[in-house]
Amino acid sequence: MQSIRGKDIAMIFQEPSSALNPVYTIGDQIIEAISLHQKVSHHEARKRAVEMFKLVGIPDPEKRLNEYPHELSGGMKQRGMIAMALSCHPQLLIADEPTTSLDVTIQAQIIELMISLQRQLKMAVILITHDLGIVAETCQQVAVMYAGKIVERADVYSIFSNTRHPYTVSLLNAIPRIQRDRQRLESIPGRVPNLCFPPGGCRFHPRCSKKMTICSTTEPLLKEIEKDHWVACHLY
Repeated sequence: MQSIRGKDIAMIFQEPSSALNPVYTIGDQIIEAISLHQKVSHHEARKRAVEMFKLVGIPDPEKRLNEYPHELSGGMKQRGMIAMALSCHPQLLIADEPTTSLDVTIQAQIIELMISLQRQLKMAVILITHDLGIVAETCQQVAVMYAGKIVERADVYSIFSNTRHPYTVSLLNAIPRIQRDRQRLESIPGRVPNLCFPPGGCRFHPRCSKKMTICSTTEPLLKEIEKDHWVACHLY
């Protein structure tokens, strides 16, 4: 797995300040990843690190390589994380809430950068996020999860226009909309279950407005109810 992690599969974490080592320069951390997986000299690895910094839009890359994480802004640190993740040209990039700690303007820049790099490098991206706006803007296929289980899976257009699972419906109804004209924002009642002791049957049933008796006793299977549209719900 060590030969796969970082090379074929790379990851961007949601909090770059925690993911980056504070006692090494950002350049040292990228050079180490390149040297480990690409088996090149330190000079060549540094040259590639500079190229990656340019690719992700970090200005004055030669200077930035010598800076420590605390010397960089949140957006720059996240760009550095992306550069590190892409430095070995992975086939799959896992992005875990990559814009959570950034302000809205920088969020948009990071998402735009990821879309651009995904097309340019022809890699697959798994984006983990709670932001349905980002999902609508960036994704082709969507898997909606609740308490560790996939409850609905379809292409992005079907998820928003032909929503089937009660949890997905509740998520979409909880999004603030201007045209609601002062209507009270809908919320999902109850609390997220303790995954050490999950409820029996469907894990969403204690909070579901459409629950039936079977929901508390039998776990629903993920079934294809329409072409390429999968739902785990006893309603279907």
